[in-house]
Amino acid sequence: MAGNDWINSYLEAILDVGPNLDDVKSSLLLRERGRFSPTRYFVEEVITGFDETDLHRSWVKAQATRSPQERNTRLENMCWRIWNLARQKKQLEGELAQRKAKRRLERERGRREATADMSEDLSEGEKGDIISDVSAHGESNRGRLPRINSVDAMETWASQQKGKKLYIVLISLHGLIRGENMELGRDSDTGGQVKYVVELARALGSMPGVYRVDLLTRQVASPDVDWSYGEPTEMLTTRNSEDCMDEMGESSGAYIIRIPFGPRDKYIPKELLWPHIPEFVDGALTHIIQMSSVLGEQINSGKPVWPVAIHGHYADAGDSAALLSGALNVPMLFTGHSLGRDKLEQLLKQGRLSRDEINTTYKIMRRIEAEELSLDASEIVVTSTRQEIDEQWRLYDGFDPVLERKLRARIRRNVSCYGRFMPRMVIIPPGMEFHHIVPQDGDMDGETEGNEEHPSSPDPPIWSEIMRFFTNPRKPMILALARPDPKKNITTLVKAFGECRPLRELANLTLIMGNRDGIDEMSGTNASVLLSVLKLIDKYDLYGQVAYPKRHKQFEVPDIYRLAAKTKGVFINPAFIEPFGLTLIEAAAHGLPIVATKNGGPVDIHRVLDNGLLVDPHDQQSIADALLKLVADKHLWARCRQNGLKNIHLFSWPEHCKTYLSRIASCKPRHPQWQRSDDGGETSESESPSDSLRDIQDISLNLKFSLDGDRSGNDNSLDSEGNADRKSKLENAVLSWSRGVLIDQRKAGSGDRADHSSSTGKFPALRRRKHIFVIAVDCDTNEDLLDAIRKIFEAAEKERTEGSIGFILSTFMTISEIQSFLISGGLNANDFDAFICNSGSELFYSTINPEDGPFVIDFYYHSHIEYRWGGEGLRKTLVRWAGSITDKKAGNEEQIVTSSEQLSTNYCYAFEVKNAGMVPPVKELRKVLRIQALRCNVIYCQNGTRINVIPVLASRSQALRYLYVRWGVDLSKMVVFVGDSGDTDYEGLLGGLHKSVILKGICSSGSNQLHANRNYPLSDVMPDDSPNIFLTSLDCTSSDSRDSLESLLKI
Repeated sequence: MAGNDWINSYLEAILDVGPNLDDVKSSLLLRERGRFSPTRYFVEEVITGFDETDLHRSWVKAQATRSPQERNTRLENMCWRIWNLARQKKQLEGELAQRKAKRRLERERGRREATADMSEDLSEGEKGDIISDVSAHGESNRGRLPRINSVDAMETWASQQKGKKLYIVLISLHGLIRGENMELGRDSDTGGQVKYVVELARALGSMPGVYRVDLLTRQVASPDVDWSYGEPTEMLTTRNSEDCMDEMGESSGAYIIRIPFGPRDKYIPKELLWPHIPEFVDGALTHIIQMSSVLGEQINSGKPVWPVAIHGHYADAGDSAALLSGALNVPMLFTGHSLGRDKLEQLLKQGRLSRDEINTTYKIMRRIEAEELSLDASEIVVTSTRQEIDEQWRLYDGFDPVLERKLRARIRRNVSCYGRFMPRMVIIPPGMEFHHIVPQDGDMDGETEGNEEHPSSPDPPIWSEIMRFFTNPRKPMILALARPDPKKNITTLVKAFGECRPLRELANLTLIMGNRDGIDEMSGTNASVLLSVLKLIDKYDLYGQVAYPKRHKQFEVPDIYRLAAKTKGVFINPAFIEPFGLTLIEAAAHGLPIVATKNGGPVDIHRVLDNGLLVDPHDQQSIADALLKLVADKHLWARCRQNGLKNIHLFSWPEHCKTYLSRIASCKPRHPQWQRSDDGGETSESESPSDSLRDIQDISLNLKFSLDGDRSGNDNSLDSEGNADRKSKLENAVLSWSRGVLIDQRKAGSGDRADHSSSTGKFPALRRRKHIFVIAVDCDTNEDLLDAIRKIFEAAEKERTEGSIGFILSTFMTISEIQSFLISGGLNANDFDAFICNSGSELFYSTINPEDGPFVIDFYYHSHIEYRWGGEGLRKTLVRWAGSITDKKAGNEEQIVTSSEQLSTNYCYAFEVKNAGMVPPVKELRKVLRIQALRCNVIYCQNGTRINVIPVLASRSQALRYLYVRWGVDLSKMVVFVGDSGDTDYEGLLGGLHKSVILKGICSSGSNQLHANRNYPLSDVMPDDSPNIFLTSLDCTSSDSRDSLESLLKI
């Protein structure tokens, strides 16, 4: 074994190699140096991109082993591990290539089909600008919005906003959020996003035209965190409160609103929040409705002031914002901050975890689905840089830059997009506070002179901490501020500085690499980078020329920038890829020219500020040349400094908010439709012809559904003139009744209980109930469903007879199927207060007088859920997809999925499945539709034998929230009955403020198979520890159910 000492040098080559050298340049550089090393080349070609933290630790332990035989054995074993990594990397590269090829083919197929459906392609003159025609600040190059370039311009814009009183809701769920003394860096969830959303809320709250901003987050009342995170409300003080005092009102300003959800006494990481999202949505919905009513009383003559937009930050908040947007029918915005698909790709490249292990650790597939839903629901997606659009968002099924350009061109020409929608990507860089920054005007040779009003202050302590490293502290300082992460490319910067003698003679180098106590206590990756830096300092003999202090405080960072500016230095960010580059803006605000990577956000920043040079981070010589040019050329340095100071206000919070509000103003206003009359005016009591259902029957327009298969308004062909006129009268009658019901509800007041005899017919019966039982059991057969209903009725017989408990039937069936089911089971329509049909795409109420008609439809519910409904364009795509699913084993290739006109309606396209086992899983159909920019909710029903496709923000769970928004039915007073499993929308019925009762034994292997092919495991979203979920015993009787309900509801 003694002959194996070569292994030690081989492993040293592994640990010494510079990270992320590109493939071509690595081999060339080694040959040019005249010392080509096969082992070094192998490491650069094979190992780069993997995390070798454990390899480094193993090598250190092996080196410390005294026995030469044992040491060489360990080192040889490490070589085998490296060989295995080589195989693994080759396999991962092959899988990555396959994924990219598959994604490319799917995208091209989707574009072809979408273009074919839209009947024409775009000519060269119609193609427009790439990716939504946005500039660095999110403004269109066509019809550019005027930018604020001066105080006068800001005052002019502000005067135009006076009179507006906007209500904006921001959502950021994870981490610890408070207005002052933020604990940034406490954990991975409390980072830059926390600071961003707080400052955004604060800045928006002080903008002209904005009356109130609510930042919704999680309430944490845990002994592990400060008590302030358990406070329900915290007002954010504005930086310039005197400027907006004239618009202040009783409830105006910016607030942090903490909604309780999840474990009450635990602070949990974001990966564990997913099961509790529905509970947050219900709590946030309650707050928004109450606040809208309060604001209406204060500033809108008693009419609710709905949010002008709901803005979700990160995937969990995006998922919540989508559900709230659908429940309230208001526009949604989304900011990803960091994206799941990009993280998944990076983790797979590292090869340390399998896809299943990644999902178990990070719940990455649930996160990705939330981001896809956010794309489906958002009107605007706010990004920081173009790189985020080009390199990250294009990984998603729901966003295709090429198809987006086609759709945008058609919209500009007022040509139909055939039901296809794409969110608008808007680049709005994060804002900054500059009012406290005073650029450094002095230098090391001539100190700024103090006067009586502003005496010169002593130097900050951090200055001496840095300057003690230098032999000549008066030389210009090259400043790098980054943690010791391989991606930050600090080692290449040190090499560039060390190998350029003119640069070393002219300047010093300062490396602010976070805080540390000892290298041995650092993480393996960070320690490896720091050790490499120290070795390079020794190699190039840079003692007295490089500073690398061990500690600094957050409030000292501005002083570090000032010191660099005082020495007429340069700030550099040499990262391989920089998503945004906030430090570049901070440096510019302090008067520092910049040298930055050309990959990512710095390109957009440089385009606006024009205060430095961009470099290839892999090109060591390019970095040295750029630094030398700025340090040596004083005129260039002064010009870059001046440009930065002149343009830095474009990254201020007022500029950010001005662009932000302008984008919100471009969204089509949406809010609950029953708040206005058909002509757009506000509804008054006199406009309602009656408060009862009788008016509908009086004009002979009652809704009767026979058993002959007729359906209401499901014919997509043009109606005859007579039918159209009848439909119009019918809708007007029902809408008039709906408005009357709402007005009567306002009269009664939310807290009053009207007398049963006098209030019958004034509003749906469910409004009077003490509790609502929602039967959402997805059974194999109608007999099983009927048996479950009877057991629930028997368990609550007393309250059912008294009228204190009402019932809602929530199912995939149509209203005609429900009527047939009720008749065959000996039930009456009046046994239920409401019927949620077609998987949540239609809502019916039972009428007061059964002889006049069993059901009445809520047409306002249609207007509430129709957002981005694809209509005929979606139906054609679905029919084409169904035609492609055939049984190729059969001789005639029998079609497995067929469209069902009888089961379809205007807002539900239904398909029947002959062989559920041969149909692609629901996630594949969703993917196909998203790639073609068709936004909808796909649900596999009845053990996969039926497919319902409904509007994207419609569902059975959302229908319950609609009942709360429209009629004030308290969600916490609802009890939802489900089986062990169910349709693919099963997860939405669990969680939330309502109680859930899982009836054991009511499920099927078919339903379980539906959930086995999900994007993510059902266990990732099941709130197992929720006190609102109750499981019955397997052989539960009516008596057992009664006992359970008494315990659950405390009847």
